[in-house]
Amino acid sequence: MDKPEAPREKHPVAETFERVWSQALGAVTTAEEEVQRTLQRVASAAGWSQEEVKRQAREFTERLVGHRKELERGVEEAVRGAVARLKVPKREELQDFEARLGRLAERIEALGQKK
Repeated sequence: MDKPEAPREKHPVAETFERVWSQALGAVTTAEEEVQRTLQRVASAAGWSQEEVKRQAREFTERLVGHRKELERGVEEAVRGAVARLKVPKREELQDFEARLGRLAERIEALGQKK
């Protein structure tokens, strides 16, 4: 019977990147909410119609989405660059290494039983 896999511990660098990414997304979300509130205040002060408010919000949202995508791409590129500099092995490489170690352990065990 196979024993259940123990949960994998995250690498400290991965944890740091995840925390920073989460904080960045939280900051963007907070900024989006603040922009929405500010737009409502400006609309009231400027006497904009509901349609004008919607149009302005839509235009701003489109720009914000573009900036968010640029931010995501930038973070992803930075993470890839950092991981490449750290020479962190890919998942497939680790799985291959683990399989090779398993085969080697079997061979060593078989040699031990022959004695």
